[in-house]
Amino acid sequence: MTQPHAVIAENPQKEARTANWVAFVICTALLFDGYDLVIYGTVLPGLLADPGQIGTFDVATAGLLGSWALVGVLVGSLICGAVGDFFGRRRLMLLGIAWFSVGMFVTALTTTVMTFGAMRFITGLGLGIVIASAGATMAEFAPAGRRQFYNAIVYSGVPAGGVVASVMGILFQDSLGWRGLFIIGALPLVILFPIAWRKLPESPRWLLSRGREEEAMEAAERTGVPLLEERVILDSGAAPQKSGFAAVFSRQFAVASVLLGLMSFCGLLLTYGLNTWLPKIMEGYGYGRTYSLFFPLALNLGAVAGGLIASRLADRSGPQRVIASTFALATVSLVLMTFNFPLPMLFTFIAVAGVGTLGTQVLIYGFQSNYFTTNARAAGVAWCASVGRLGGVLGPIIGGWLAAAGIGGSTAFYIYGGVALLGALVTVMVPPQRKLEEAEHQVEEIAGHRTEPSAAVKQPQ
Repeated sequence: MTQPHAVIAENPQKEARTANWVAFVICTALLFDGYDLVIYGTVLPGLLADPGQIGTFDVATAGLLGSWALVGVLVGSLICGAVGDFFGRRRLMLLGIAWFSVGMFVTALTTTVMTFGAMRFITGLGLGIVIASAGATMAEFAPAGRRQFYNAIVYSGVPAGGVVASVMGILFQDSLGWRGLFIIGALPLVILFPIAWRKLPESPRWLLSRGREEEAMEAAERTGVPLLEERVILDSGAAPQKSGFAAVFSRQFAVASVLLGLMSFCGLLLTYGLNTWLPKIMEGYGYGRTYSLFFPLALNLGAVAGGLIASRLADRSGPQRVIASTFALATVSLVLMTFNFPLPMLFTFIAVAGVGTLGTQVLIYGFQSNYFTTNARAAGVAWCASVGRLGGVLGPIIGGWLAAAGIGGSTAFYIYGGVALLGALVTVMVPPQRKLEEAEHQVEEIAGHRTEPSAAVKQPQ
């Protein structure tokens, strides 16, 4: 029997190799989440203009159709949160990849507005499972001191997918049509799923939190993931006694859970609202349909680059102040977009808005994933993602209402800028995680006094 407090020898090279494979699998899965997000906005003007595709519908209905996938994501995230801390990370990630791939393929075959909307919802269920599992999984494999950066790499897959969708729409919309563009979204089933099956391990930290000591030690040996931090968290009482949603709404996490959820609400309202309606808003400013597709490209490129840079700052100075700053940056850039600036400056402001919207949401996911302890992590991330998806549902609907009412783009930018300001205010109100911070200090003290890496560690009494 493995000694209860044994700690395997640390292997930073093996840990980094495992973390890189996990990041690759999750980032690629989330890339197709971003692809799904943006490809709808890319093909929307064509669907509105040609009733022969899936039928006749107006801009208000278009907003609702854009939200159906997000409703599915919300439901999928909640389901994942309910079972994720009990069934593990690997199984749910594999299920989510397969589910949304099949959903994208079937969506491409639909011929009516109703079936299109239904399949958008069903596809969203699989995307919700992936999104809710992604942050929890990466947080448990990322090396200490680089967790925000790894989370930023993983969640940058979402805006990167938006970039891919924008480029594919610009280059191939006429030749492939909207159905071909949706079929591309099914590629993970044949490309990514086999890789994930081989390279995505179960989390040793999750196994240890479930009391599966021997399996955890074996998994830690294979992956190089150290268990000292998880051991100290469990033995010092830094984690709630309950698991799942019961832990998320325990006294330790309840207030923070509400505020973290509101952060995601603001971030995803901005993300989905702008990605869905930005081409249409810019058409209202006089830019042609093809030309307007370059604006989501600038938005998502800004999000990818800005999110990665900001994550390094977050690892050094803490994510909370960085997130509040990028939210404020979004407010300023969205207001500036209402002025008649030259086109190069306009693209710059849109890229900066990408940093403050989807780039900020990348940082929020990392903040949330590392705020909760392992026995509450999947449920906590799922809760925040679900509340966030309510904002994601509302974002396209607001854009649809404004478009149906004939209200100009400047009003939309002011509304979205106000949401970004609210996000900044909510962020600064999140209370610090004192118990977890104390446990991390204990880990640093133990690691500093340990002379033999393979020695057993006496736990604090």
